[in-house]
Amino acid sequence: QVQLVESGGGLVQSGGSLRLSCAASGRITAINDMAWYRQAPGKQRGLVARIMHDGSSTLADSVKGRFTISRDNSENTAYLQMNSLKPEDTAVYYCNANIREGLSAWENHWGQGTQVTVSS
Repeated sequence: QVQLVESGGGLVQSGGSLRLSCAASGRITAINDMAWYRQAPGKQRGLVARIMHDGSSTLADSVKGRFTISRDNSENTAYLQMNSLKPEDTAVYYCNANIREGLSAWENHWGQGTQVTVSS
């Protein structure tokens, strides 16, 4: 069974940095796009960054110039480097990926989420 496991969240002061990791495990044949979403209390979950298998990526306007998404295809892992963090970046960050397991069809998977808290 495919699993996405996030790590790297925590408490950081405004202006600080964190690096999130998302590791996919299971009988994985291929991973298409990997993405990071976030959800703050009382708000809808929204896309932060997405990276395709070829390394092309997109970032939400609110994080451009501060966040970088990358991936290691050999390790089935995606990363989110977050610099110049602001209190408004406080949220639960979720990893999402479209994965093909064995010979089955592509399926969308979510991680359990990791809390990021930025203090002012």
